[in-house]
Amino acid sequence: MLSYLNIKNANYIRNASVDILIDNAVKSNEGVIGHNGALMVDTGEFSGRIPKDKFIVEEDFSSNNIWWGDINHRISEENFNHLYNKVIETYNNLDKDFYVFDGFAGDDKKNSINVRMVTKKAWQSLFVNNMFIRPEQSDLEDFTPDFTIINAFDVKEKDWKEFGLNSENFIVFNLKRKIAIIGGTEYAGEMKKGIFSIMHYYLPLKNVLSMHCSANVSKDLSESALFFGLSGTGKTTLSTNADRPLIGDDEHGWSDDGIFNFEGGCYAKAINLNKEKEPEIYNAIRHGSLLENVVYDLETKEVDFDDNSKSENSRICYPINFIENSLGSKGLPSAGPHPNAVIFLTCDAYGIMPPVARLDAHQAMYHFISGYTAKMAGTETGIVNPVAAFSPCYGGPFLTLHPLVYAKLLQEKLAKHEAPIYLVNTGWSGSSATSGSKRIDLKLTKHIIDLITDGRLNFSDSARDKFFNLDIPLNLEGLDNDFLVPDRGWDNLDEYYKTGNMLTELFNENFKKFDISDSDILNAGPKIQSGGI
Repeated sequence: MLSYLNIKNANYIRNASVDILIDNAVKSNEGVIGHNGALMVDTGEFSGRIPKDKFIVEEDFSSNNIWWGDINHRISEENFNHLYNKVIETYNNLDKDFYVFDGFAGDDKKNSINVRMVTKKAWQSLFVNNMFIRPEQSDLEDFTPDFTIINAFDVKEKDWKEFGLNSENFIVFNLKRKIAIIGGTEYAGEMKKGIFSIMHYYLPLKNVLSMHCSANVSKDLSESALFFGLSGTGKTTLSTNADRPLIGDDEHGWSDDGIFNFEGGCYAKAINLNKEKEPEIYNAIRHGSLLENVVYDLETKEVDFDDNSKSENSRICYPINFIENSLGSKGLPSAGPHPNAVIFLTCDAYGIMPPVARLDAHQAMYHFISGYTAKMAGTETGIVNPVAAFSPCYGGPFLTLHPLVYAKLLQEKLAKHEAPIYLVNTGWSGSSATSGSKRIDLKLTKHIIDLITDGRLNFSDSARDKFFNLDIPLNLEGLDNDFLVPDRGWDNLDEYYKTGNMLTELFNENFKKFDISDSDILNAGPKIQSGGI
């Protein structure tokens, strides 16, 4: 079955049950059974992705399509072959079982791909079993993979400079051969995001928009909403709603038939997890779940979710049906209709962006390509004041094509399905984070989200913000107009204009790297303003 990979070793277990994978992981000292029966593991040297070590083979099949640069690094076919042979040799020399998982990415048969994951550790196979869409036994009889990832975490390349690498570790995609290899890192998220990158390549070429977003649906399944946003903006929190079943929390496609989840599981952050604030995630920790890099008592196995001494990126991996109010838990496909609301989330720590605004088509493209939020003081070592962060399409590290490709697809689908698009600021309004004021209350943001998804935003009475020219609704139930319009809340207008112009310059400087000449998109960006008192 693995001959096309040149793996001759037949000592592998294919699509093992959860119980077998957990039992083998414990017996091999890969992890321990702990919190609520979950398997707890450490991922070794790396507890997060290593984006500088990600490469795509330069070849005649895909090279003209790839957005080459800081995200997608080039590597030659010759150097790939060297690394590939090195990886395969370690599998052929294994004196114990390894693992094969066959399943699907994309809960839409028209647009799914068959994925095969080859791993040396049982817990890594449990990870992909949780994260991807699990097949029925009948699906495996004539299964042919569309893409294969071979995980060789224990393989490093000491002569990395000679082979065009940035370090002794590597994640290399060969789109022509439909194979990727991972070496030097045990972090399983590389497999999840590896397939996401592949979907970002194949689907837009079929006129299907691949998206880094969460999605939920109304109770009667007639209307869906999309939530885009970088880490810390509230993407997971705001899409998890007791009144709206979850489609998925991270990766989706938008086809001619509607929205569909790429995955069969969730990969939630564990740091500072609170049972009262995030009960859905907390209750998903059970037998079959994985806890990565959490700190726990060696005797009682009790987890301290607030302890970040192992990693700020501790994680929980579980099947989506472990979330009680999800389509998966109801035995339904993780898919929904075309959205009646698309929401861009940002945590603007500068207090310039409004709490809620409506975007026109060109503004939507501009903000989608920009992918803005602000990193807050204390979230990363060395950050004292807020720092603007931009990630194209709200998922820059996983894009394989130029951001404009995805933005144009988004514009087409918004127009075709008449889906309104909104920007929601979950950060500060009327003052900056450095002023000592509090972040926008989560209850107010949830109220705004409810107004959007219920179709109760009325723009008959509205205002425009000074810098981005965004359309702001006024006289909303439960919300004060001085709160809704940023400049009305600032005590010092000189400081408001100074801060707004600074943010405008950051936006404009970031946008230059995309080399976009479309004047309609460029004119949708913020403008320097004069004013004050």
